[in-house]
Amino acid sequence: MSEHVVSSVDELADGDRLVVQLEGREIAVFNIDGEYFAYTNWCAHQAGPACEGKITGTTDATFDKETLETDFSWTREGEVLTCPWHAWEFDVTTGDCLSREGIKLIEHAVEVEGDNLVVSL
Repeated sequence: MSEHVVSSVDELADGDRLVVQLEGREIAVFNIDGEYFAYTNWCAHQAGPACEGKITGTTDATFDKETLETDFSWTREGEVLTCPWHAWEFDVTTGDCLSREGIKLIEHAVEVEGDNLVVSL
């Protein structure tokens, strides 16, 4: 396993991301509420640049079987990454695809060491 300093902590503000080249791969590092997450910039659908998509929320739906009513709500603002090619949504805090069970972004460990963000491959 190799470790790479990708930036200082101050360079990656809350809600921001940084895409870097490490060992021939594009790796994205995200700061979500002061926690750091790193993923390979690759979507399982058709190899699109998933980590370059918008970070937003998503629509959740509930269905009441008794009244037959459906309720929609906007949730998880700032936690959902949408692949720019075909709009597959991923939880940026876990890498899980929201619409396909068992599909995940390729995750990498990211640590704060002093003032630096260090990604392990």
